[in-house]
Amino acid sequence: MTASTSPQQELAALLSKAYGDRIALECIPAELEPGSSEQAYQVQSAMLAYRQARIGGWKVGARSADGPVQGAPLPAERIYSATSVIERGDYPVLGIELEIMFCFDRDIEPGDAPLTPAQVLRNVGAMAASIEIVSSRIGGWPEVPKLLQLADLQNHGALIGGEFIGYDAGFPFTNPVAHLTLGGRDIFNGNGSNPAGDPRRLLTWLVQHCSAQGIAIPRGTVITTGSYTGMHFPDEPGLVIGQIAGLPPIHFELA
Repeated sequence: MTASTSPQQELAALLSKAYGDRIALECIPAELEPGSSEQAYQVQSAMLAYRQARIGGWKVGARSADGPVQGAPLPAERIYSATSVIERGDYPVLGIELEIMFCFDRDIEPGDAPLTPAQVLRNVGAMAASIEIVSSRIGGWPEVPKLLQLADLQNHGALIGGEFIGYDAGFPFTNPVAHLTLGGRDIFNGNGSNPAGDPRRLLTWLVQHCSAQGIAIPRGTVITTGSYTGMHFPDEPGLVIGQIAGLPPIHFELA
């Protein structure tokens, strides 16, 4: 680390290179590990800056229905449409999660007046199924310090987005029927649940988080909100199909 770089910038540079090289780093120097969530979010921003990556979306989540929320920006270059081909070898580790994503129907600017949860929901325009590719740039994952995982884009690898439909406030967000298959074999089939409870509560946190960081959320930005099926690690290639009842199905080829 030089006198002109901070530990956050140094860590971001390492993670950015690993992201581009599609590898996992063997170790992270202890002096570079974030000491707070604020420092982890600084690493996220610097990592995208090093990549010259545009924010194409966000992931947000929580470990319980009333627990703290965390999130990460998603590089636009790794947000894919349904029917894409995902190369397993592009990711040091690869897990899949079936989720619901949302988008707002207007730009949310950081200078806007603070929005209440009800006002945030009034600006939700559409929703869709999504499948997140969970990955890491850090060797030994998942046995990695939590703040280091947060800095590493909260273990984000890629996002495959399904077809949007209009937002439905009456949708059973806490326990929708979910079905996830690989090569015709069931991975999950039944009523799903999100650790965050109703994932819509995460949207207010995201608006506040982006406002505090001076980041706009343009209309149509995708926001994926945590798994209904747990995290699964495919051990073979094949067609992945995800279905959440009431939303258009989503699929991609894992090669």
